[in-house]
Amino acid sequence: MSKLKWKIAQWFELRWWKVYLRDKNKEQYLSWKKNYWNDLLQRIAGSLAIDDTMRTADLGCGPAGVFIALPENKITAVDPLIEKYESETPFFTKSDYPNVDFVVSTIEEFTPQNKFDVVFCLNAINHVSDIERAFDVLVQSVNKNGKVVLSIDAHNYALLKHFFKLVPGDVLHPHQYNLREYELFLEKRGMKILKTVLVKKESVFSHYLLVAYK
Repeated sequence: MSKLKWKIAQWFELRWWKVYLRDKNKEQYLSWKKNYWNDLLQRIAGSLAIDDTMRTADLGCGPAGVFIALPENKITAVDPLIEKYESETPFFTKSDYPNVDFVVSTIEEFTPQNKFDVVFCLNAINHVSDIERAFDVLVQSVNKNGKVVLSIDAHNYALLKHFFKLVPGDVLHPHQYNLREYELFLEKRGMKILKTVLVKKESVFSHYLLVAYK
């Protein structure tokens, strides 16, 4: 994907957050978001038991990633827009999360100091510039026997997927794939799919949560 296309997508991503949060109450929104993450974690609890000793990464975290629901864990949260979220939105302040080490970086350019027990990449992988490199980083960042938790918007229909690739109908999401193609990104890097959860089915895309292990 071209750098220009990715930069345009990042500009729209920041704009989307600013508009989305504009009329919301901070405490109410963050409470709702924590409940949302806790519900997702509960749905994969049989495949991923998190305790506070686990080293955890939240790649493509945004201003209210899964890090807000894991206050006891030592977390590395990575996003290229972290500084802009703090300066341009009212809901995110790094100091509110003393357990989190925030890193300003794309997923592709992230180089962890140590490997993680769990790497989350939620609602983020189809925002990247180089998706092959991003999946390399996801898998390389995980310990042996560690797990990757990935959430995706996957196309339901092949015809619409090809149409969206030709026409930029979804500027926030530069990459367009179906569920099986996302699974293959992990499998060809030696990961095994442990669980697939259909979170929400919609007309064009369906939202899935994948748990994969090394």
